Amino acid sequence: MRAYILRRLGLAVPSLFIVTVVLFLIIRLIPGSIIDIMVTEHVFGSASDMKVTADLIREQMGLDKPVYEQYGKWVWNILSKGDLGKSMWNNQSVRTEIGQRLPVSFELGIMAIIVALVIAIPIGIYSGIRQDTAGDYVARSFGILCICLPSFWIGTMVMVFPSIWWNWVPSMELIPFTKDPLGNLGMFILPAIILGMATSGTTMRMTRTMMLEILRQDYIRTAWSKGLKERIVVMRHALKNALIPVVTLIGINIPVLVGGSVIIEQIFVLPGMGRLLLDAISQRDYTVVSGVNAVVAAFVLATNLVVDMTYGFLDPRIHYR
Repeated sequence: MRAYILRRLGLAVPSLFIVTVVLFLIIRLIPGSIIDIMVTEHVFGSASDMKVTADLIREQMGLDKPVYEQYGKWVWNILSKGDLGKSMWNNQSVRTEIGQRLPVSFELGIMAIIVALVIAIPIGIYSGIRQDTAGDYVARSFGILCICLPSFWIGTMVMVFPSIWWNWVPSMELIPFTKDPLGNLGMFILPAIILGMATSGTTMRMTRTMMLEILRQDYIRTAWSKGLKERIVVMRHALKNALIPVVTLIGINIPVLVGGSVIIEQIFVLPGMGRLLLDAISQRDYTVVSGVNAVVAAFVLATNLVVDMTYGFLDPRIHYR
């Protein structure tokens, strides 16, 4: 087990390197550099004055150096100091900004995952063991509905109609959990339900499909022939094996949710990672974009490792060497 974990961590290093290099370059290839935006917003004068100002800003920010040198300096600061750099607009530490935004996206993502699992797993199990019944048809229709309805449309309707009918809108200011736990949960519950419903549709259908496949296995027939109760057959013998692809699917969705849902955070005015990344891209804030992407990439790699480790728990036949 230890050797497997060390090998996976070793493979994570080149993966993280490739991801950060690609993202470090892509943001700089987007038309319109941060220099152009700054000069356009703050300089009024002749073309020669704007050129002089642009050259001065480029030199102060270190953007006059080759890209590989900028990347090397950025990586060295991370490895030696744990420093992700400073925002090119407000000179604030990127690590500080991410530290302020990450708990918001993390809370929203965890609540959305809980909502998705509470909806998807029980309904998927029921739909699998009651194939082609009325309940199965209703569950499958509900799963398709969750997949088809866009989360941004539901979020917009939740914001618009209650304000028209009942003059009610969700809080537009972040309520810290330490100050008002109930107010904080009340602020996050609606966007979490909307995100969770979008994820629950695919999870529900995957759970149903795997339950149908597992329930046709020989060892399940043997369990039935022993006269075991349905609850024991389903929960003890079938469910753990059926959950392996479901866990994989959940592991794919976790980084997406925790990394920040840009549209939902915009609709519900949540200061999370999604909004931070969107604002940084629109302003061409290279250090913020690179820092956020590095944190999200590291989280994705860590999540994949945790998901792989759960396979051995769900299926004792899986061994790590």
